[in-house]
Amino acid sequence: MSPILADALQVSALVAALALVHRPFGDYMAAVYTSPRHLRAERWIHRAIGSDPDAEQRWPAYLRAVLAFSAVSTLFLYLLLRLQDRLPLSLGRRAIDPDQAFNTAASFVTNTNWQSYSGESAMGHLAQTGGLAVQNFVSAAVGMAVAVALVRGFARSRTGTLGNFWTDLVRGVVRILLPVSVVAAVVLVAAGAVQNFAPPQEVTTLSGAVQHLPGGAVASQEAIKNLGTNGGGFFNANAAHPFENPNALSNLWEVFLLLVIPFSLPRTFGRMVGSVRQGYAVVAAMAAIWLCAVVAVTALEYAHPGAAAQAAGGAVEGKETRFGEGASSLFAVSTTMTSTGAVDSAHSSYSALGGGVLMLGMMLGEVAPGGTGSGLYGMLVIAVIAVFVAGLMVGRTPEYLGKRIGAAEMKLAASYILVTPALVLCFTAAAVALPTPPASTLNPGPHGFSEILYAYTSGANNNGSAFAGLNADTQWFNTTVGLAMLLGRFLPMVFVLALAGSLAGQKPVPDTPGTLHTHKPLFSGLLVGAVLVVAGLTFFPALALGPLAEGLS
Repeated sequence: MSPILADALQVSALVAALALVHRPFGDYMAAVYTSPRHLRAERWIHRAIGSDPDAEQRWPAYLRAVLAFSAVSTLFLYLLLRLQDRLPLSLGRRAIDPDQAFNTAASFVTNTNWQSYSGESAMGHLAQTGGLAVQNFVSAAVGMAVAVALVRGFARSRTGTLGNFWTDLVRGVVRILLPVSVVAAVVLVAAGAVQNFAPPQEVTTLSGAVQHLPGGAVASQEAIKNLGTNGGGFFNANAAHPFENPNALSNLWEVFLLLVIPFSLPRTFGRMVGSVRQGYAVVAAMAAIWLCAVVAVTALEYAHPGAAAQAAGGAVEGKETRFGEGASSLFAVSTTMTSTGAVDSAHSSYSALGGGVLMLGMMLGEVAPGGTGSGLYGMLVIAVIAVFVAGLMVGRTPEYLGKRIGAAEMKLAASYILVTPALVLCFTAAAVALPTPPASTLNPGPHGFSEILYAYTSGANNNGSAFAGLNADTQWFNTTVGLAMLLGRFLPMVFVLALAGSLAGQKPVPDTPGTLHTHKPLFSGLLVGAVLVVAGLTFFPALALGPLAEGLS
C-alpha cells in the first residue's frame, strides 16, 4: 500500500469515528449541562467548597468565579513547584526557579501547557500528578463552562443569568472529563504506554553503559492532556516519546481524543438552543478548515524541496519513523488547531510553508475545531461578526438565533477578536527589538523570526507547542510568554461572558422574510470566510516576514 493511500485511509477512519460519536456524545454533554439533578459526589464537592449548586449567576458573578478559581489555582501550582524539593514523591528534584514556576503555573492554569523545562528531569511524581494533571482537568472544565455560559446567552431570553460556574465546573470534571479519561488511559496502557509511580530504573545497555529509564503516571496524564486539549507532555519529547505514544494505533487514538470534545460541542450547542441544524452549520465550518489544513500540510511535507527530502520521499527530518509524514502532519494540524500543544514531531523541522500553515492554524483563533470549550465560544463570536457583515450587505439589522446584534454586541465581539493579535504582535515586536531575547534563537533570518512569532502565537492562543531552536527558559521569555498566556486566556473570557449576559437579557426577535438562515451551507461558507478574513489577514504581514519569506527563498 502506498503511503499516501495509507494516510488517506487513516484520515477517513478518524473522520468516521468522530462522526460516529458526534451525536451521542454531544447530546450527552447537553444533558449534563441542562440536568436539574446533582450526583451525590457533586453535592459533596459543593458542600466542601461552600457553593450553592442551584444558585443562578449573572455574567459579572460568573466571571468573578472564573477569575477567582483560576487565581487560586495559579497560586497553588506556583507554590507546589517552588516547594517541590520539600514534598514527598519529589524523586530528588530541586525546586523550580521563580520565573519558570510562574510560567509553568500560568501555562497549566490557562490550558496552554507551554513547557520551558524537561518533564522527566525537572518534575517529581507529586508535581506531575497532583499539580499539572489536576490542572489538565479543571482548566479544560473552565473552558467548557464559559462556552456553555455563552450558549445559554443565546438560548435564554429576558434574563441576565447564565447558570452557575461552580456547577458547570464540577459537572464538566465529574461527568465528562474524568470518566472518558479513565477509558482513554486504559486504552493507552493496553497499547503500551507507561503507568506507574516507580523511580527511574537503572538498566545496562548492550554496550555496557548505564541508562536510567524514567517511569510515572504517564498514560493517565496523556489521556487528559489530549482529551482536555492541554498538551503538556510527561516527557520532554511529548507524544514523540514511545512511553507516551508507543505506536501508530496509539497515535491515531490520541488524535481522536484531542478532537472528540471540540467536534462534539457544536451538537451540544444545537441541542441547548433548540436547533441541531445550527450545530451542524458550525461543525461543518470547523471541519472544512481543519480538513483543508490537513491536506495542505501533508502535501507540503511530501513535496518538500531538496535532494535529501526527495530521495527520502518527503520531509522526514524531525518526524518519528513510527508515524511518517502523513500521521505526523495529521497530528500537527490537529494539535495546533485545538490549542492542545501536544506534538509527535518537531514542528520547527517542517517545511517552511508547512510550518506556516501550522502557525496560521493557531492564528485563526484555534476555532477549527479549537480547544475544549474555547473553540466553540470562539467560533460563536466569529458567527456574530459574520451575521453582522451579512446584515451590512443587505442593509438590515443583523440577527443570530433570534437575538439582535447591535452596537454593544459588536463592540464586545470586536474586542474579543483584537486581543490575541495585539498580544502576539506586540510581544513579538518587543522580543525582536530588544537585543537580548533574539540571542535565545539558534537560527538566523526568517526561521529565527518564525521561532519567536510561533512562541507568542502559541502562548497567547493557549496552545503550548513550540518551534525548536528557541531557548525559552530565560527570564524574558518565561515572564512575557506567561503574561501572554494569562491575558490571552482571561481577557477573551471577559468579553465572551459580557456578550452572553447581553444576549440573555434580550427578548427574542421573530424571523422575517429577510432573516439570514444560519443553519444552511451558505452560512457555513460565510463563517469560513469570516474566520479567514477577520483572523487570517491580521497576521499576514508577520507571516510574510517568517515562514513565507523562508518558503519562497
